[in-house]
Amino acid sequence: MRRGQPTVHVKWDQATAVLAGDALQSLAFELAAHPDGAQSDGARADLALSLARAAGGQGMVLGQALDLLRDGKPARLVEPKDDEEARLFEQAQLLTAKPVLYVCNVAEEEAASGNELSEKVFAKAEAEGAQAVVVSAAIEAELVGMDADDRTEYLAELGLEETGLARVIRAGYDLLGLKTFFTVGPKEARAWTFPEGAKAPQAAGEIHTDFEKGFIRAETIAYDDYVALGGEAGAKEAGKLRQEGKDYVVQDGDIMLFKFNV
Repeated sequence: MRRGQPTVHVKWDQATAVLAGDALQSLAFELAAHPDGAQSDGARADLALSLARAAGGQGMVLGQALDLLRDGKPARLVEPKDDEEARLFEQAQLLTAKPVLYVCNVAEEEAASGNELSEKVFAKAEAEGAQAVVVSAAIEAELVGMDADDRTEYLAELGLEETGLARVIRAGYDLLGLKTFFTVGPKEARAWTFPEGAKAPQAAGEIHTDFEKGFIRAETIAYDDYVALGGEAGAKEAGKLRQEGKDYVVQDGDIMLFKFNV
Protein backbone atom coordinates (compact mmCIF):
# COMPACT_ATOMS: atom_id res chain seq x y z
CA MET A 1 0.00 0.00 0.00
CA ARG A 2 1.12 3.57 -0.51
CA ARG A 3 3.12 5.45 2.09
CA GLY A 4 0.96 7.39 4.54
CA GLN A 5 -1.98 4.99 4.34
CA PRO A 6 -3.01 2.72 7.27
CA THR A 7 -1.20 -0.58 7.59
CA VAL A 8 -3.17 -3.80 7.22
CA HIS A 9 -1.90 -6.94 8.93
CA VAL A 10 -3.65 -10.00 7.56
CA LYS A 11 -4.54 -13.22 9.25
CA TRP A 12 -7.07 -15.22 7.27
CA ASP A 13 -9.72 -17.22 9.13
CA GLN A 14 -12.70 -18.07 6.93
CA ALA A 15 -12.42 -14.75 5.06
CA THR A 16 -12.08 -12.80 8.32
CA ALA A 17 -9.06 -10.63 9.11
CA VAL A 18 -7.79 -8.46 11.96
CA LEU A 19 -7.83 -4.67 11.66
CA ALA A 20 -4.76 -2.52 12.35
CA GLY A 21 -5.68 1.10 11.78
CA ASP A 22 -8.56 2.51 9.79
CA ALA A 23 -7.90 0.52 6.62
CA LEU A 24 -11.43 0.00 5.37
CA GLN A 25 -11.80 3.11 3.25
CA SER A 26 -8.26 2.63 1.94
CA LEU A 27 -9.28 -0.87 0.90
CA ALA A 28 -12.25 0.42 -1.06
CA PHE A 29 -10.10 3.06 -2.77
CA GLU A 30 -7.35 0.63 -3.71
CA LEU A 31 -9.67 -2.05 -5.06
CA ALA A 32 -11.73 0.48 -7.01
CA ALA A 33 -8.61 2.09 -8.48
CA HIS A 34 -6.77 -1.18 -9.22
CA PRO A 35 -9.35 -3.94 -9.66
CA ASP A 36 -7.04 -6.00 -11.88
CA GLY A 37 -4.08 -5.85 -9.52
CA ALA A 38 -6.32 -6.89 -6.67
CA GLN A 39 -6.69 -10.32 -8.26
CA SER A 40 -3.15 -11.42 -7.40
CA ASP A 41 -2.34 -13.25 -4.17
CA GLY A 42 0.03 -10.46 -3.10
CA ALA A 43 -2.65 -7.82 -3.61
CA ARG A 44 -5.12 -9.99 -1.73
CA ALA A 45 -2.84 -9.88 1.29
CA ASP A 46 -2.01 -6.18 1.01
CA LEU A 47 -5.61 -5.11 0.51
CA ALA A 48 -7.36 -7.65 2.75
CA LEU A 49 -10.27 -6.48 4.85
CA SER A 50 -9.46 -6.31 8.57
CA LEU A 51 -12.26 -6.72 11.06
CA ALA A 52 -12.46 -6.94 14.84
CA ARG A 53 -14.28 -9.89 16.33
CA ALA A 54 -16.25 -7.45 18.46
CA ALA A 55 -17.89 -6.12 15.29
CA GLY A 56 -19.95 -9.30 15.09
CA GLY A 57 -21.74 -9.58 11.73
CA GLN A 58 -19.57 -6.87 10.22
CA GLY A 59 -16.98 -9.49 9.28
CA MET A 60 -19.42 -11.35 7.08
CA VAL A 61 -21.02 -8.35 5.38
CA LEU A 62 -17.72 -6.59 4.69
CA GLY A 63 -16.12 -9.86 3.64
CA GLN A 64 -18.88 -10.02 1.03
CA ALA A 65 -17.97 -6.50 -0.06
CA LEU A 66 -14.30 -7.48 -0.33
CA ASP A 67 -15.11 -10.42 -2.59
CA LEU A 68 -17.15 -8.17 -4.87
CA LEU A 69 -14.40 -5.55 -5.04
CA ARG A 70 -11.81 -8.18 -5.91
CA ASP A 71 -14.01 -9.19 -8.84
CA GLY A 72 -14.16 -5.59 -10.02
CA LYS A 73 -17.79 -5.23 -8.91
CA PRO A 74 -19.25 -2.41 -6.80
CA ALA A 75 -19.91 -2.86 -3.10
CA ARG A 76 -23.53 -1.75 -3.54
CA LEU A 77 -24.27 -5.33 -4.69
CA VAL A 78 -23.76 -6.47 -1.09
CA GLU A 79 -26.90 -8.00 0.44
CA PRO A 80 -26.92 -7.56 4.24
CA LYS A 81 -28.85 -10.34 5.95
CA ASP A 82 -30.46 -8.10 8.59
CA ASP A 83 -30.79 -4.52 9.84
CA GLU A 84 -27.65 -4.76 11.97
CA GLU A 85 -25.50 -5.83 9.03
CA ALA A 86 -27.06 -3.07 6.94
CA ARG A 87 -26.18 -0.52 9.63
CA LEU A 88 -22.60 -1.74 9.92
CA PHE A 89 -22.18 -1.83 6.15
CA GLU A 90 -23.47 1.74 5.86
CA GLN A 91 -21.00 2.88 8.52
CA ALA A 92 -18.14 1.59 6.37
CA GLN A 93 -18.89 4.39 3.85
CA LEU A 94 -17.45 2.47 0.90
CA LEU A 95 -17.23 4.62 -2.21
CA THR A 96 -18.65 1.97 -4.55
CA ALA A 97 -21.58 1.39 -2.19
CA LYS A 98 -22.91 4.84 -3.09
CA PRO A 99 -25.96 4.94 -5.39
CA VAL A 100 -25.17 5.59 -9.05
CA LEU A 101 -27.40 7.08 -11.75
CA TYR A 102 -26.28 6.93 -15.39
CA VAL A 103 -27.74 9.67 -17.60
CA CYS A 104 -27.75 8.87 -21.34
CA ASN A 105 -27.85 11.86 -23.71
CA VAL A 106 -29.47 10.85 -27.00
CA ALA A 107 -30.78 12.51 -30.17
CA GLU A 108 -34.22 14.15 -30.12
CA GLU A 109 -35.87 11.36 -32.10
CA GLU A 110 -34.49 8.77 -29.65
CA ALA A 111 -35.56 10.50 -26.43
CA ALA A 112 -38.72 8.42 -25.97
CA SER A 113 -37.19 4.96 -26.34
CA GLY A 114 -33.39 5.40 -26.30
CA ASN A 115 -31.02 3.59 -28.67
CA GLU A 116 -28.65 0.63 -28.79
CA LEU A 117 -25.99 2.40 -26.76
CA SER A 118 -28.40 3.51 -24.04
CA GLU A 119 -29.70 -0.08 -23.84
CA LYS A 120 -26.16 -1.21 -23.03
CA VAL A 121 -25.94 1.44 -20.31
CA PHE A 122 -29.24 0.25 -18.83
CA ALA A 123 -27.95 -3.34 -18.82
CA LYS A 124 -24.74 -2.22 -17.11
CA ALA A 125 -26.71 -0.27 -14.52
CA GLU A 126 -28.93 -3.25 -13.74
CA ALA A 127 -25.89 -5.52 -13.32
CA GLU A 128 -24.30 -3.01 -10.93
CA GLY A 129 -27.35 -2.30 -8.82
CA ALA A 130 -27.50 1.21 -10.30
CA GLN A 131 -30.13 3.06 -12.37
CA ALA A 132 -30.15 4.80 -15.74
CA VAL A 133 -32.31 7.37 -17.49
CA VAL A 134 -32.48 8.70 -21.05
CA VAL A 135 -32.56 12.43 -21.83
CA SER A 136 -31.96 14.63 -24.84
CA ALA A 137 -29.99 17.79 -24.10
CA ALA A 138 -31.24 19.29 -27.36
CA ILE A 139 -34.86 18.90 -26.25
CA GLU A 140 -34.12 20.32 -22.80
CA ALA A 141 -32.52 23.38 -24.43
CA GLU A 142 -35.62 23.94 -26.55
CA LEU A 143 -37.91 23.69 -23.53
CA VAL A 144 -36.16 26.45 -21.61
CA GLY A 145 -37.80 29.27 -23.57
CA MET A 146 -41.29 27.74 -23.84
CA ASP A 147 -44.36 28.39 -21.71
CA ALA A 148 -46.18 25.49 -20.01
CA ASP A 149 -48.75 24.86 -22.78
CA ASP A 150 -46.14 24.88 -25.54
CA ARG A 151 -43.94 22.52 -23.53
CA THR A 152 -46.76 20.00 -23.13
CA GLU A 153 -47.56 20.10 -26.87
CA TYR A 154 -43.91 19.86 -27.87
CA LEU A 155 -43.27 16.88 -25.60
CA ALA A 156 -46.40 15.12 -26.86
CA GLU A 157 -45.20 15.47 -30.45
CA LEU A 158 -42.00 13.69 -29.42
CA GLY A 159 -43.86 10.92 -27.61
CA LEU A 160 -42.80 12.17 -24.17
CA GLU A 161 -44.92 12.71 -21.07
CA GLU A 162 -42.37 14.71 -19.07
CA THR A 163 -39.08 16.53 -19.47
CA GLY A 164 -35.70 14.87 -19.20
CA LEU A 165 -34.99 16.92 -16.09
CA ALA A 166 -38.14 15.55 -14.44
CA ARG A 167 -37.05 12.00 -15.29
CA VAL A 168 -33.61 12.59 -13.79
CA ILE A 169 -35.15 14.00 -10.60
CA ARG A 170 -37.66 11.15 -10.34
CA ALA A 171 -34.94 8.54 -10.88
CA GLY A 172 -32.71 10.25 -8.32
CA TYR A 173 -35.46 10.25 -5.71
CA ASP A 174 -36.21 6.58 -6.35
CA LEU A 175 -32.53 5.69 -6.14
CA LEU A 176 -32.11 7.50 -2.83
CA GLY A 177 -35.39 6.29 -1.36
CA LEU A 178 -36.84 9.78 -1.05
CA LYS A 179 -40.45 11.01 -1.14
CA THR A 180 -42.17 14.39 -0.96
CA PHE A 181 -44.94 15.85 1.19
CA PHE A 182 -46.46 19.32 0.88
CA THR A 183 -47.49 22.12 3.19
CA VAL A 184 -50.03 24.54 1.75
CA GLY A 185 -51.03 27.93 3.09
CA PRO A 186 -52.76 31.07 1.84
CA LYS A 187 -49.47 32.61 0.72
CA GLU A 188 -47.36 29.68 -0.45
CA ALA A 189 -47.09 25.96 -1.03
CA ARG A 190 -43.86 24.14 -0.21
CA ALA A 191 -42.48 20.69 -0.96
CA TRP A 192 -40.47 18.82 1.67
CA THR A 193 -38.26 15.80 1.04
CA PHE A 194 -38.31 12.90 3.50
CA PRO A 195 -36.94 9.32 3.53
CA GLU A 196 -39.35 6.63 2.40
CA GLY A 197 -41.00 4.88 5.33
CA ALA A 198 -40.78 7.89 7.67
CA LYS A 199 -43.59 8.37 10.15
CA ALA A 200 -45.43 11.63 10.70
CA PRO A 201 -43.20 12.98 13.52
CA GLN A 202 -40.03 12.36 11.48
CA ALA A 203 -41.56 14.08 8.46
CA ALA A 204 -42.54 17.01 10.66
CA GLY A 205 -38.92 17.21 11.77
CA GLU A 206 -37.93 18.01 8.18
CA ILE A 207 -39.58 21.39 8.71
CA HIS A 208 -38.23 22.03 12.20
CA THR A 209 -36.97 19.84 15.05
CA ASP A 210 -39.57 21.39 17.38
CA PHE A 211 -42.31 19.97 15.14
CA GLU A 212 -40.96 16.48 15.77
CA LYS A 213 -40.31 16.91 19.49
CA GLY A 214 -43.75 18.31 20.24
CA PHE A 215 -45.72 16.39 17.63
CA ILE A 216 -49.42 15.92 18.46
CA ARG A 217 -51.07 14.98 15.16
CA ALA A 218 -51.07 15.76 11.45
CA GLU A 219 -54.04 16.89 9.39
CA THR A 220 -53.50 14.96 6.18
CA ILE A 221 -55.00 14.96 2.68
CA ALA A 222 -53.88 12.60 -0.08
CA TYR A 223 -52.50 14.43 -3.12
CA ASP A 224 -55.06 13.00 -5.57
CA ASP A 225 -57.94 13.97 -3.28
CA TYR A 226 -56.55 17.47 -2.81
CA VAL A 227 -56.34 18.05 -6.57
CA ALA A 228 -59.64 16.37 -7.47
CA LEU A 229 -61.61 18.22 -4.78
CA GLY A 230 -60.11 21.65 -5.42
CA GLY A 231 -58.03 22.06 -2.29
CA GLU A 232 -58.38 21.82 1.47
CA ALA A 233 -61.95 23.12 1.76
CA GLY A 234 -63.30 20.65 -0.80
CA ALA A 235 -61.35 17.76 0.71
CA LYS A 236 -62.60 18.60 4.20
CA GLU A 237 -66.19 18.84 3.01
CA ALA A 238 -65.87 15.45 1.28
CA GLY A 239 -64.45 13.86 4.43
CA LYS A 240 -61.02 13.35 2.91
CA LEU A 241 -59.10 15.31 5.56
CA ARG A 242 -57.72 12.81 8.09
CA GLN A 243 -56.24 13.19 11.57
CA GLU A 244 -53.09 11.06 11.66
CA GLY A 245 -51.01 10.20 14.73
CA LYS A 246 -47.43 9.27 15.52
CA ASP A 247 -47.54 5.88 13.81
CA TYR A 248 -48.77 7.14 10.45
CA VAL A 249 -46.35 6.34 7.61
CA VAL A 250 -46.29 9.41 5.38
CA GLN A 251 -47.17 8.80 1.74
CA ASP A 252 -45.66 10.45 -1.30
CA GLY A 253 -47.58 13.63 -2.15
CA ASP A 254 -49.43 13.97 1.17
CA ILE A 255 -50.59 17.50 2.02
CA MET A 256 -49.97 17.93 5.76
CA LEU A 257 -50.62 20.41 8.54
CA PHE A 258 -48.77 19.52 11.74
CA LYS A 259 -50.10 20.23 15.21
CA PHE A 260 -47.40 20.42 17.89
CA ASN A 261 -46.64 21.80 21.32
CA VAL A 262 -43.21 22.54 22.85
